[in-house]
Amino acid sequence: MLIGLLTVLLAAAAAAVAAALYLARPAARPDASEAVEILLSPQDLQQLLAPAKSKPPAPDPPSGSLTSGQVLKRLRELALGTSISSAARPGPGHAAITAAAVAATADGATLRQLAPRRPSLLPQLIRTANDDAAPRRELAAIIRRDPSLVGSLLEMANSSFYRVTERPVESIDRAVVLLGSEGIRSLIAAAAMQPIFRVAVGPFPQFAQTVWEHAWRSANAAVVHAAMAEKADPFAAELLSLVWGLADVVLFRAVLERYEAAAGGGLRPDAAVIAGVLESHSAGVARRIGAGWDLSEASLAAFEQQAGAGEPVTPLGRSLRFGRVVGALAVLCINGIIDEATATASFPHSSLAREQLERMWVRLKSRAQAGRSR
Repeated sequence: MLIGLLTVLLAAAAAAVAAALYLARPAARPDASEAVEILLSPQDLQQLLAPAKSKPPAPDPPSGSLTSGQVLKRLRELALGTSISSAARPGPGHAAITAAAVAATADGATLRQLAPRRPSLLPQLIRTANDDAAPRRELAAIIRRDPSLVGSLLEMANSSFYRVTERPVESIDRAVVLLGSEGIRSLIAAAAMQPIFRVAVGPFPQFAQTVWEHAWRSANAAVVHAAMAEKADPFAAELLSLVWGLADVVLFRAVLERYEAAAGGGLRPDAAVIAGVLESHSAGVARRIGAGWDLSEASLAAFEQQAGAGEPVTPLGRSLRFGRVVGALAVLCINGIIDEATATASFPHSSLAREQLERMWVRLKSRAQAGRSR
């Protein structure tokens, strides 16, 4: 009996030492960027640290909610400036335009002409911005290496949104401090995406701006979901959202160029045709762009899982889908297409706590001008 008692006491002492060592070690930095500022309650923290359990089945959609497909369809209608009937069938000429545009984006050489190469500093810049321990001077040093980033940084810091005094901001270091992590993340998105988003004004003048705002907000939502719900790489989830935005614009440009080449035949760009191409082929184009950017196999698989209505099966795939839908809801709500109740009722099923969803939603809807291209 004495031996048994000693064994119990020793086990208890060992457990106490292990707990003390665990509590005394430096706190692990959260994977999510400071930009989302998700503050965890003790209950949330306990839930995040608990062993993984099987996820409960998704509940039935609330009354008045939209499906993910309906949300993304309304976003395409907003971008193209017109309602789109699912019953519309393009004629033979439009079908040929679709086939030519899809073939163009499937060709590696043509795709490289339509899509930019990955900015060389992009991975380093995003990882540094997402590292809470990285000093601001390190961010400033990276930005100094790219003159276009310097110009964008100072322009953003001197905008009415960020500028707090009448004195202009002329120092890169001061601009980095003034913008903070969220502003730097917006700058990163601009650096990655804006060159291709300068689409000439044509029959759909608000397309590029709408897709830009969607990609920016999708990236922020995907970061939260990857870090908090999936324990996945938030940097990868963010980059996937941005690449999807590029894919939308690449396809859009490819279709318009084919319409322009066929202008002699009397064909006018058709919104339903463009919407159909985006719905059916954006995932494939995003994957091909990602392959050209040397993204990981896990990232490329996440793109593949977006095709069709099935639920993605990997953490990155689910985070990308979640970000795209919630980002679209934010854009639709900001533009008055849907109301707040419909938007929040249409959130995709996830393991995020209610408080996390609420804080994320406030961030996505606020700073409406911060995500706008310049």
